[in-house]
Amino acid sequence: MRVLIAGATGFVGERLVRALVDRGDEVVAFSRSASTADFPAETVPFEGDLGDPESLDGLCEGVDVAYYLIHSLTSENFAERDRRYAKRFRERASAAGVDRVVYLSGISGDEGDLSPHLASRREVESVLAEGDYDLTVLRAAVIVGPGSASFRIIDDLTDRLPVMAVPKWVRTPCQPIDVRDVVAYLVGLLGAPETRGVTYDIGSPETWTYESLLRLTADMKDRRIRIIPVPVMTPSLSAYWLRFTTDVQYEIARPLALSMRHPVTVRADHDLQSAVPVERTPIAESVQWALSAT
Repeated sequence: MRVLIAGATGFVGERLVRALVDRGDEVVAFSRSASTADFPAETVPFEGDLGDPESLDGLCEGVDVAYYLIHSLTSENFAERDRRYAKRFRERASAAGVDRVVYLSGISGDEGDLSPHLASRREVESVLAEGDYDLTVLRAAVIVGPGSASFRIIDDLTDRLPVMAVPKWVRTPCQPIDVRDVVAYLVGLLGAPETRGVTYDIGSPETWTYESLLRLTADMKDRRIRIIPVPVMTPSLSAYWLRFTTDVQYEIARPLALSMRHPVTVRADHDLQSAVPVERTPIAESVQWALSAT
């Protein structure tokens, strides 16, 4: 099977490339830095930019399945860019006769009150759904592993603030997931035809809060922290608060923080586990792994 991964040098993409190569697929790895990336030897690198249509000639040629893993958080107009890139990708995938597209999106909780980041994810889902192929959407909350921006924020907070006056979203429920489990789902659904044209949630079997994740991370580093939720801290103010408490690029940290006020838990009737059983990693083990790699 010829498989295209758009966003192949990203946090999830680079791991997915290796998993599909190991499975025996012909993998086309698309990225702006594909020619210099450390892909397995069997990989077909395709260097290009969705912002430059001339660099996309032949991108989807002969492709059976395409994974779309591109998210723009580092520009002020990231939603407009995401919309434009998704349309451009949809047109090329449809014209080339791609049979199936898989998009990794985000769990949002309240669909009627979305943060800009999650609203953009939903819009990309809608744009991709208009293509001439079967679309499968996986929605995840916090993805834990070495290189995760969301987890790095938690790690930085436990390093720098023994006493935290934090936004009230610190007690928002969430179901994080190990990046290795995300990849297992992305690969496993290829053998599950019933997942075509369906949207699923993915997460760990455990429900956490950001507060409990902070405490778990601090305990694993033998640090003592005190957490004091502050109900008057607005989402926008909490985003600016992160500017001074984490090394994660502010343009990335801000939209992530604005999304943390939403409960992000797996809905029972949308759980991919029923169609693609994965032996999911306990989050404590995921956090330990992420910390050991820093």
